[in-house]
Amino acid sequence: MLSVLRKASGLKSFSQAACLNQLLQRYMSNAVVGVKPAHKTAKAFESIPGALLTNPRTEYRNVRIYQGKIKAVVLDWAGTVVDCGVLSPAIVFRKVFELEGVPITNEEAREPMGMHKKVHIRTVTQMDSVRKRWKEKFGRSPNEEDVERIYENSVPIQLACLEEYSEMITGAVETVNLLQKEWGLKIGSTTGFTTPMLDILKKISAENGYIPDCYVAADQVPQARPYPYMVWMNAIQLDVNPISAIVKVDDTKDGIREGISAGCWSVGLARTGNYVALNENEIDELSEEEYELKIAKSYETLANAGAHYVIDSIAELPPVIEDINRRLAAGERP
Repeated sequence: MLSVLRKASGLKSFSQAACLNQLLQRYMSNAVVGVKPAHKTAKAFESIPGALLTNPRTEYRNVRIYQGKIKAVVLDWAGTVVDCGVLSPAIVFRKVFELEGVPITNEEAREPMGMHKKVHIRTVTQMDSVRKRWKEKFGRSPNEEDVERIYENSVPIQLACLEEYSEMITGAVETVNLLQKEWGLKIGSTTGFTTPMLDILKKISAENGYIPDCYVAADQVPQARPYPYMVWMNAIQLDVNPISAIVKVDDTKDGIREGISAGCWSVGLARTGNYVALNENEIDELSEEEYELKIAKSYETLANAGAHYVIDSIAELPPVIEDINRRLAAGERP
């Protein structure tokens, strides 16, 4: 039987107190009519506002802490392993809004990056600046019918341009081969793309030597990023537990939040992703001052999203995993 110990004064009462009060009344009513309790008790229930339940037979509470190593890495696609700068979706979003007669800026197109593409479009239509231009054009604010139409128009455009922007990011194949073949880690993947879009990327990336052990698209879960379901589906399909044995790698705020929400380690990629927003040749052409401004802002954005680590690119991931292994062995959690 559990007993109740009083907490420090001044704390608010927990909801358990009401339940305990009911149990106490039931116990007392049984005693009144001469009904004996079914089992012997170490100590009778006591109804105390602001109380904690504890077992009177032990002074200890066990806490299970994982001290093993990382078992799996779940990778994003665009900006993480392919399409440095995340150019493909940004171009498509700007194109479909231009077709509507309401052009959007590159910054507006990129702000919700990482979400399911329909949710991304809906989020853009909810921006004050976009709503203002839409209202000037049509005399009303954009609605859900507009979102559905824009999304349907975007799908064939996105499918048509994926191959053009599917070049592997420098170091991606080599890093994944190291993790997968030499370190024995399982490799999963998540994306804001839908299954038909992912199928195109799967074929192209396989031809270039990148073959994850698991593929999960945004339309395969109840809600995509920033919700944790795609990471959890990876964990199930890869048969990996606990969740703290997984590292999620992404270049967007919502991708980082996806990992944090799932309960795993999250690593942000600042140089090759959405916030520098340039391909590798364009990055090389930047002046030192321009590059520092862009990379510093990208680091800050990903760190503020909650990333445990922020690095330039996937090529720098192995030392991060080694450091996480050290922290896990010391009893740390994500």
